[in-house]
Amino acid sequence: MAKAEISWKRPGADGETVQVYARRVGGHWLFFSRLRRFDQWQKQAEPPLEDWLALLDSVQRRAARTRLPPVEIERVKQAIRERFPEASLEP
Repeated sequence: MAKAEISWKRPGADGETVQVYARRVGGHWLFFSRLRRFDQWQKQAEPPLEDWLALLDSVQRRAARTRLPPVEIERVKQAIRERFPEASLEP
């Protein structure tokens, strides 16, 4: 995966594991998901809050290791606030 791509796994609605990755393109994050290894990646038009929080956690860890600029943390938090105003971003 490229430097601007972050991937993780999460449980799906039916109990199956869903593979998700996010790619930063032009200052925006695009989310993709698939169920199995050889399935095609499907773009998620409206990723759930769970995926945004997983992305935020990964971005924070990468920024601490200087793999991403610290300003990216605020960009992701702002994107979450715009889409999910009721979400709490405090630990």
